[in-house]
Amino acid sequence: MRLYILSRNKKLYSTRRLFEAAKAKGWEVQVVDYLKCSIEIMKGELRVIYNGKELPAPDAIIPRIGASRTFFGTAMVRHFEMMGAFSTSGNLAIARSRDKLRSLQILSKNGVDLPKTVFASNKSSAKDVIELSGGAPLVLKILEGTQGVGVVLVDSEKAAKSVLDAFYGMNVNLLVQEYIEEAGGADIRAFVVGGEVVGAMKRQGAEGDFRSNLHQGGSASAHKLTRKEKTTAIAAAKSMGLGVCGVDMIPSSRGPLVMEVNSSPGLEGIEKSTNIDIATKIMEYIEKNVTPKSDTNTKRKKIKKDIIGA
Repeated sequence: MRLYILSRNKKLYSTRRLFEAAKAKGWEVQVVDYLKCSIEIMKGELRVIYNGKELPAPDAIIPRIGASRTFFGTAMVRHFEMMGAFSTSGNLAIARSRDKLRSLQILSKNGVDLPKTVFASNKSSAKDVIELSGGAPLVLKILEGTQGVGVVLVDSEKAAKSVLDAFYGMNVNLLVQEYIEEAGGADIRAFVVGGEVVGAMKRQGAEGDFRSNLHQGGSASAHKLTRKEKTTAIAAAKSMGLGVCGVDMIPSSRGPLVMEVNSSPGLEGIEKSTNIDIATKIMEYIEKNVTPKSDTNTKRKKIKKDIIGA
């Protein structure tokens, strides 16, 4: 099995763990910085040049694409897929998940419950947006924000109008969502691999911060999902078409609400809080879906030998 991990930094916890898990399987594995790749396209031939040398076609790839590099990263994933590689998350699914508005539209269409959300252009009336969202308090999210950056809680309609006017004045695209007070600054991440939840953690925001992101100082602990949380996470992953993803849900009085589906979820928080070897779970998922090209060639040679022998 030849596996490429598409990652900018081989020293990152997630990249390192995936590399170790693949090595433990005895696979040929390489960390490939996708930004250093060049694509060569000719009639009937697709090639990838990396550090001046052609990369052999892999059996599988694991994309670890940064949000700011989505366009180039998904182009590389698509190229490898066209070369016959299995990807733990397809290029279209990654692109869908990175578009916050599009992902919410897809989840809604597929019957996945989520917070009430309003999207409007900067020419819209801030007052109308606030009323449509159900009134303050409200959560404002910049569409391009990641890891809790660009997320603001406003506790009054006056404050909401001021912030909306300010952002709209800068031509910033915003999502306006209802604030789920009963969540108490906590959310749940369910890690889904191949349509199954393989681990879950509860993330609690730092004191005084409603955001639960670990990058913003939040803490994590193992969490046993309810049946509803489990079915919601699986439905969200299926709706987005992601083989490997983190489904972020917020508990509410009406059940779990999906906030986001992350196509490149980090392994450190989930593995350390649950003591579950998530990296190996991902390798097992690849094994179920890939027949290594070397094995295929061996089978073809055996069939040919048997025919000649007959």
